[in-house]
Amino acid sequence: MHVGIAGIGLYIPEHQMTASDLAKATSVPEDVIALKFGIKTKPIAGQEEPTSYMGFMAAQAALEDAAIPAEDVDLVIWCGAQHKDYPCWLAGLNVANRLGAIRAWSFDMEAMCGSMMAAIDVAKSLMLARDDLNTVLLVSGYRNNDLIDLSYPPTRFMMDIGSAGSACVLRKNLGRNVVLASAFKGDGSLSEMCVVPVLGSKAWPPKPEDAQHASFIVPDEQVFKQKLGEVTMPNFYAVIRESLKRSGLSERDIDYLAILHFKRSAHLAVLQELGLRENQSTYLEDYGHLGQNDQLLSIKLGLETRKIRDGSRIVMVGAGLGFVWASTVVVWGPVAADHA
Repeated sequence: MHVGIAGIGLYIPEHQMTASDLAKATSVPEDVIALKFGIKTKPIAGQEEPTSYMGFMAAQAALEDAAIPAEDVDLVIWCGAQHKDYPCWLAGLNVANRLGAIRAWSFDMEAMCGSMMAAIDVAKSLMLARDDLNTVLLVSGYRNNDLIDLSYPPTRFMMDIGSAGSACVLRKNLGRNVVLASAFKGDGSLSEMCVVPVLGSKAWPPKPEDAQHASFIVPDEQVFKQKLGEVTMPNFYAVIRESLKRSGLSERDIDYLAILHFKRSAHLAVLQELGLRENQSTYLEDYGHLGQNDQLLSIKLGLETRKIRDGSRIVMVGAGLGFVWASTVVVWGPVAADHA
């Protein structure tokens, strides 16, 4: 018994913010943004594109890609951003209703930008444990750029954040695109080092001026940077290697790395550590960081450029603020006997 990826869908807003736009907003030179931060352009959602809408549009595209009607979906898992249309609100049920997934139940979950890998693993576990779950739709919408003040220097490391939606359809015993193992690592000592300080229960009821402060802050930038510098890359390597080990593979078996967008030097460092060539991944400089959507976007681009082919062993990897590192292994193409 196995679980396979039957379809992938994306929604990318048309409006773009360029390196030049970011330079004007941050006072960081345009060439530094383009070369060091690795951002040529990034999509930015408009007022008419709330979080659930982007997820809904991506979900439609995923169902179409899978050639599966919405009525066949048993469960919808929202794995998009907490920054949704409304607070204390289930986006997954809203998307299911709009799709016409009349048989599906739903829940929302969150692992920040590691959510897609976490959702794949949760869905896979549920599907293998229950006989009433054959088709699961994972849906994400993300516009956390709303929460970034580009004029605030301590959070300029997040200037690459944009907007998008993504979705994938998982099917039990699909016969192709098999999901193997996942691995996760968390570090809660970082949980309050970068937060939005208002509009949560810790600062309730809201004050009139809170709307002016609804963006991420870093209370102690020096400590935050030092801590991240110590743990970020080792934890990326740890979850990648653990997910491969659990899949019966090693880093020598990686054909394609579907990795989140971050600064160019970090991207190249990961490739070097794993012994990969640049054409075994896709650097998302034309998109920036789209949260938990990066990995599905990378897979789609890898398929379009034929970097991913039947038999390709894909490692999806990302990290979520707070912090959680996540990795999932997928073998693309028809199922092999040893994965069935």
